[in-house]
Amino acid sequence: MINTTDPTIAPGEERMRLDVEDGIGVLTLCRPDKLNGWSWESSRQLGIMAERIRFDDAIRVVLLRAEGRAFCAGIDVTAPGGNISGRSGAERTRNYYEGLRWMHERFRNFARLPQPVVAAVQGYALGFGFELALLADIRIAADNAVFALPEAQLGVAVDAGGDMRIAREAGAGWAKYLALTGRRIDAATAERLNLVQQLVPVDDLDKTARSIAADIAANAPLAVQGIKRSVDSYADAALDTALAQTALTAAVTLASEDITEGYSAKAAKRSALFEGK
Repeated sequence: MINTTDPTIAPGEERMRLDVEDGIGVLTLCRPDKLNGWSWESSRQLGIMAERIRFDDAIRVVLLRAEGRAFCAGIDVTAPGGNISGRSGAERTRNYYEGLRWMHERFRNFARLPQPVVAAVQGYALGFGFELALLADIRIAADNAVFALPEAQLGVAVDAGGDMRIAREAGAGWAKYLALTGRRIDAATAERLNLVQQLVPVDDLDKTARSIAADIAANAPLAVQGIKRSVDSYADAALDTALAQTALTAAVTLASEDITEGYSAKAAKRSALFEGK
């Protein structure tokens, strides 16, 4: 399923690219033909990039951006390794659980980089795309950005902690509203809910995000990193405990019959008939 021992990325298999420019580590999602859809391999590469960035003194801030018309439209259902197997329902659930814990570690390592992360979001930021943006310390959204957590519509839990990060930023009610309904919100609503810090025309997105990243890069790195750690220590006090529950809940739903029904219904463009099994 996941190659957890090889720290290399094969040519032509890049899900993201890292360039260093004037103190800014520009991390670009680079599969625009797939709307930068997420996969197990994407999580692996995110972990590799976090390791590359962490001790690089040339990187004082990270700019997370994406090529194409979408930031990340969610799971790439065509990617290999998406369906985890097991000899029994219990073993399959256990395998999903361990895979999700591994994925959480990759996301945690990225979110807890000493360098602040500024995300520039355009177009669709759905499911994993929304959750990835929420890992950033500061989010700048283009006026065409669309955000949603549609997982429950497909029969699966929100499995990377995005709902809890929404609760941290916007409150528990909005986290439940978005995660339980799967409804989409536009960039203006996301700004009103404090899920993005600045809203700009799509043509100004890159310039604005780079300007903010440059301001951070120009500041004293020890002070900047200490501020990030202090704020995160306060804001994320209960996050690890909540993520442990998330891994269990997501593993159960990923091994359920409901998720099969959810994806089948989406493919057939019909309403899903969930039975809770």
